[in-house]
Amino acid sequence: MALVAVLAYFRQDVKLLIIGFLRSLSSSTRDMKNDFYQKMAWLLVVASVPGAVIGKLLEEKAETVFRSPVLIAVALAGFGLILLIADRAGRKQKSLNEIRMVDAVVIGLSQALAIIPGVSRSGSTIAAGLGMGFKREDAARFSFLMSIPIILGAGLAHAGHLSHDIGWGALFVGFLASAFFGFISIRYLLRYVTRKSFDIFVWYRFALAAVIVTLLFAR
Repeated sequence: MALVAVLAYFRQDVKLLIIGFLRSLSSSTRDMKNDFYQKMAWLLVVASVPGAVIGKLLEEKAETVFRSPVLIAVALAGFGLILLIADRAGRKQKSLNEIRMVDAVVIGLSQALAIIPGVSRSGSTIAAGLGMGFKREDAARFSFLMSIPIILGAGLAHAGHLSHDIGWGALFVGFLASAFFGFISIRYLLRYVTRKSFDIFVWYRFALAAVIVTLLFAR
């Protein structure tokens, strides 16, 4: 499960964010200006709202209208290009200590675009973070942290749709495999982007879009 992987990898951050959020609720301990985790907790809440609202409003279209292979190919290539431009043109100077409300809102709005198949939630939010001037690793870190409430909400909303034909053993194995490989992927990505660009992910999106278009013309 992706949520378990994110929580396991960022367990210290999650702990401090929860403490920061609780402390921000009391006037005696509230210090949003100087307490990084108090501020970050609320900015993550703000960033999560657009994706949740738009996802709910467009849920039906996401399962029907947005499933066009042409649209998926365009989204893959288009957002690959956006990630390429953001990675090349972004200043990559800001750290999460400098994050502002406007940054959270812009990144949150970009997350809502993931309702379109072919638009990666992490890709769109990382591209937005780069566009707002954040370093690669900080943009990726904020993207993963803001995925926690979205993944949790989506999981709870669809929990009742699990097939009863799937055995508990298969579910358990799938759960462990997803959590393990998710953890490894997060660890690898954060280490990778501290040294290299996102070019490999951009070319992957271009290649996949080309395959889809080729298959459409070959039919």
